[in-house]
Amino acid sequence: MIKQTLLALACSISLLGIGQEENSGGTFTGNIESIFQYLNEDTLIGADQPASKGLLNSYMNVFYTNGNFKAGLRLESYLPRIQGYPSNFDGTGIGMRYVGYTNDFVDVTLGSFYEQFGSGLSLRAYEDRALGYDNMLDGMKIVLRPIKGVTVKGVYGYQRFAFQEGKIVHSSGIVRGIDGEVHLNQAFSSLKKSKLDIRLGGSFVSKFQLDNNSDLILPENVGAYGGRLNLRYGKFTLDGEYILKEQDPSQDNDYIYNYGHAAVFNAGYSKKGFGIILSAKSVDNMSYRSDRTKQLQNVLINYLPSMNKTHTYNLVTSLYPYATQPTGETAFQAEVLYTIKRGSKIGGKYGTSINVNYSTAYQPGRSTSSINPLDSTGVTYTTGLFAMSDSLYWSDFNINIYRKFSKRFNLTLAYYNMILNNDVATVAKTKGLIKSNIFVVEAGFKFKKKRSMRIELQTLLVNRRDSLDQETSFFAEGAKPVDKGDWATVLLEYTINSHWFVSAMDQINFGNYDKKAVHHPYLTVGYIQGSTRLTASYGRQRAGLFCVGGVCRPVPASNGLTLSFTQSF
Repeated sequence: MIKQTLLALACSISLLGIGQEENSGGTFTGNIESIFQYLNEDTLIGADQPASKGLLNSYMNVFYTNGNFKAGLRLESYLPRIQGYPSNFDGTGIGMRYVGYTNDFVDVTLGSFYEQFGSGLSLRAYEDRALGYDNMLDGMKIVLRPIKGVTVKGVYGYQRFAFQEGKIVHSSGIVRGIDGEVHLNQAFSSLKKSKLDIRLGGSFVSKFQLDNNSDLILPENVGAYGGRLNLRYGKFTLDGEYILKEQDPSQDNDYIYNYGHAAVFNAGYSKKGFGIILSAKSVDNMSYRSDRTKQLQNVLINYLPSMNKTHTYNLVTSLYPYATQPTGETAFQAEVLYTIKRGSKIGGKYGTSINVNYSTAYQPGRSTSSINPLDSTGVTYTTGLFAMSDSLYWSDFNINIYRKFSKRFNLTLAYYNMILNNDVATVAKTKGLIKSNIFVVEAGFKFKKKRSMRIELQTLLVNRRDSLDQETSFFAEGAKPVDKGDWATVLLEYTINSHWFVSAMDQINFGNYDKKAVHHPYLTVGYIQGSTRLTASYGRQRAGLFCVGGVCRPVPASNGLTLSFTQSF
């Protein structure tokens, strides 16, 4: 009944706004996105043809504002969903809708909303359409700004679990939370001219879910709470956040009664031509869901930022990527950006940029020495902040060198050395560590009349094994590659003018394979007119993973046509 009432209210007021638009200055904004696939069977790459042959994902957001009033909705359609999308996306209907009121003091939203507290360690409700991820809250959100520099947020609602038969399906648990942040330099006049900029914040989030387990005594209310600090002084920055989660037995942690924690710290220094960032993360037993029985990416209340660089090149991002482990990881990252001065012998006329990045993640250090086997508390181990074992989850060293040789030509050279523990973040049909070396050359050319061309050459070499237990060198005679093996990619992208562009890509697995190496050609033609973008692509796409910020979804092998349309207004 609440859903129907909210929908009727949103539609009625929106229609009222249409009639008043000329008199009151109300405005509509939004965007449309549609992706259609027609797929063929291809036994060489293991691509199947769906029973429907055609697949369609479509979205349309409409937002209306009139003075202090706001309203919006999103229409979604999966007929059926494109390959790789979660199975809980199906049908056509309204997937998001809200009404609200805002002024300088208060911002109230009733219906669907997204929100984040701090860095997201306690709460992050967001949507990523490329991942097929949407954990929005349905209920009420209120934001108060009582004085300058002070913000208080409150949220209360059900999480979106699925979109089935054109309707929102909610999780069984309720999420409640409050967050406060103070920008001291704005709140206190005595600090306005201070060179040290200070922000303080804290949050408390609680979930409620009935105990319907006859074998265990499960807590029906589980809280997560903590604080954060952000400092800036001249060219230096320092920020950190720590969240403690109460006992939360779930499917993820095999129903243990340990407390959980998450901490993230970042320190940075930057000036013209030089920058450095150091980051550290400690996470243990921090899977936090509104339904304790769910897994994968379903109904996660919080977000654990990835502690590795977000890459863009195809072979780097999709074959052996690392997904953040909510059950626990101790991770570190360091990044240095240095620009060799322009006009120097080494820097050249336009300067040369060098970016070096290293990240790594380990299993948290855990001890059972103080745990009594007869203890009935359900606590199975002890650990601490930044406790670390010697079990490697992930390692990534990469270096990118960019140089502009003239107004019309630039070149990028990149190298990546990655190690993935496939027993933890499973992406291949093998055991243990997967080690890969990736080399990239990218060249850009500019021509007259707004024409340009970009060329990418990529190759990935992966460690080889004579067996699952014995690792051999990259080029050992008779050795076999792990699972997906070695790959090469060639990409040519040509911009004809401000409207038309075309790109051609081919990927091939090569080396000493049991199976014949297969080319994966893929051609794309695109047209852009203002805020309208149309693309048509045809060819083979290899199986892999698509990841954003440590969250991944599998993308199966495919062969066929993809049409894409986007429009904003």
